[in-house]
Amino acid sequence: MKFHFFHLMPYPYLPDDFRQQVRSVWVDVPIDYYDPVKGHEVYHTYLDELLYADELGFDGICVNEHHQNAYGLMPSPNLMGSILARQSKDAKVVVMGNSVALYNPPTRVAEEFAMLDVLSGGRLVAGFPVGTPMDSNFCYGEPPATLREKYREGVELIVRAWSEREPFAFNGKYTQLRYVNVWPRPIQQPRPPVWIPGGGSVETWEFCVRNHFNYSYLSYFGYQSGKDVMKGYWDTLSDLGAEPNPYSAGFLQFVGVAETDEEAEKLYAPAALYFYNKCLHLYPGFVSPPGYSSMETVRRRIQSQVQAASALSPDLTWKDILDRGYVIAGSPDTVRDRLKEVVEELRCGHLMLLCHFGNMGEETVRYNSERFMRDVAPKLRDTFSEWDDEYWPKPALVS
Repeated sequence: MKFHFFHLMPYPYLPDDFRQQVRSVWVDVPIDYYDPVKGHEVYHTYLDELLYADELGFDGICVNEHHQNAYGLMPSPNLMGSILARQSKDAKVVVMGNSVALYNPPTRVAEEFAMLDVLSGGRLVAGFPVGTPMDSNFCYGEPPATLREKYREGVELIVRAWSEREPFAFNGKYTQLRYVNVWPRPIQQPRPPVWIPGGGSVETWEFCVRNHFNYSYLSYFGYQSGKDVMKGYWDTLSDLGAEPNPYSAGFLQFVGVAETDEEAEKLYAPAALYFYNKCLHLYPGFVSPPGYSSMETVRRRIQSQVQAASALSPDLTWKDILDRGYVIAGSPDTVRDRLKEVVEELRCGHLMLLCHFGNMGEETVRYNSERFMRDVAPKLRDTFSEWDDEYWPKPALVS
């Protein structure tokens, strides 16, 4: 199986009374909380952490897109991806993703992802999220009821733009273009692997299976809460008669590796509490606008990640976080045993790790990452080795 260093790039300088002073970390968070000079330091630190993950041997280094928030400082993951494509050596550059419906026209995504694939020598994994309601509906003004239809049309256009060899006209409901003729084209042909980050929407499962896209469940709340979602994906795959390749699935898990369980609490509890109590402080009015969730998702009563986050108790403790599986932390044996349970039960061939979360310092991030790759990853590496990973870049250029 494969291991990926996922970075949210949160703002680490929110004050202790942040939760009491503002209603949400997203959309209308007061700009007075942001210091651009500190932001300069933060960006360079976070990029160093991602490049260090490449040195350590992580298979992928992951960035993502969010807007108007202190939860994740990447309104343009492609800017971060371009630096990683140029400076990293071996790790694949996993951009999870571009929120396709927010780009007009979506061929902009096709062009910039092609640039990243060429810059990296064919190491791009292209992610296409719908986008959270905060990002897509409240920050960028997309109507919730038409968001998913516009998104799917955009994905269709991007994939065609990469793979067709002649200029073509595209006459969609939301985008009309007389000439589609993307330059440059990606090294990977007919296209880079496409991963779809999911937060619990039922219709995304079938969309991934029918298009041979990877489904990656990006969970704030660990594998225990992810069981039903991943079961729904595997049931859908079975119903459609597709091969149950574990590499068609990814899962995100917070981890903290230390010498002992006691040391793990000392190192990681403050950062975890910062993340869950501040970075996920969401105003409920932003998390579920009418029309954003499909009727089938509503009927099956599947709660989105952001809905669950908006209901988090402000009294959450480190023990709560561990007991509920939000963070898997402890000695290498503790982390390895629990992750083994995660990957085997959820059947995910791509495991994305948050080795940095909240306001964790760079030294602790490096320690956590080193311990994971040295003491945990080798014990899990052979899982699913009998399967071919069809959702991963093939060797292209030698760097």
